[in-house]
Amino acid sequence: MVHCPECETNLDIDEDEVDEGEVVSCPECGTDFEIVTVSPIELKPVDEAKYEEDEEEEVEDGDFS
Repeated sequence: MVHCPECETNLDIDEDEVDEGEVVSCPECGTDFEIVTVSPIELKPVDEAKYEEDEEEEVEDGDFS
């Protein structure tokens, strides 16, 4: 069982259904975490600035107009 490091809510994460590097969010406090290891599942808080920057790059890369 994995608990949110911020609010201790039980996170329903099955290690067979996630990959390292994937980002998951806590439904209770809304904090985003990156999965560092899958077995056992280890989470680290996502750097919000970097995460938003990565999303913007993905959008820009797909825009060829």
